[in-house]
Formats: sequence, structure tokens, C-alpha cells
Amino acid sequence: EDDRLMAKEALDEARLINEMDFVEDGVDLMDYLYRRGKHEGLKDKSLPGLILLDLNMPRKDGREALREIKADRKLQLIPIVVLTTSKAEEDVLRTYDLGVSSFITKPVTFEGLVEIMKNLTKYWFDIVTLPTETRRR
Repeated sequence: EDDRLMAKEALDEARLINEMDFVEDGVDLMDYLYRRGKHEGLKDKSLPGLILLDLNMPRKDGREALREIKADRKLQLIPIVVLTTSKAEEDVLRTYDLGVSSFITKPVTFEGLVEIMKNLTKYWFDIVTLPTETRRR
């Protein structure tokens, strides 16, 4: 919960105007993407344009969620940026092998996180052209 709050505050500080949704863990992420359970009311809402993924989520970790997302034709085009405390080369290699778009190690300071979020939002929302099919497929 603290990581979600800090990421939200950093994105707010970076002045991200895009709508953001946060989930509690890997199981909740998959329910959100498939519009199941408490997320059933989102069926008419488009899928996210970008997923910021923590590898160390409870119940279903980010590696499992990444594997599941990239194996599903309806979800696989959504860009995924891993934002994690891990610096393990194995995690970097494995996540790129599974199809992650970027791997970012979380900085230790809030100011560093804000700077990362500014650069991340500029790149993914101002510079990159994403397929429109990631929005609704």
C-alpha cells in the first residue's frame, strides 16, 4: 500500500493528467484487466494504455502476472514497465524475455521517483505512439 501511495504521489507531482487506476496485488491486477469481481463495472471502459508493474506484489507476483498478460492476445499489446526494487540481472533478463517494455529500478528517494515518473510519463504519453488496439481489443 505504501508503494502505491508513493507512486501515486510521484505521478501527481510529475503532473500526469492521464487517469490512473491502482490495484492491490497480482490477483487484483488480473481481475482488473479481465473486468472480474469488484472490477466488473469497468467492462465498458477501455484497457489501460500502460501498466506499471511491481515484481514483488503479494498473492501473484509481477513475474506471474507478466507471463499471463503477455500470453493473452487481448492484453499482450499493453506496454508494461517494471518498476521495482530489484536490481537482479536474472529479473531484468527474465522480464525482457517475457515481453516487458522497460525495466526500471526504483530510486531510493521520493525526489528520484518523481524524476523517474516525469521522464516515464513524457516518454509513454507524449513521445511514443501506441497502437489504438491496446485501448479496446
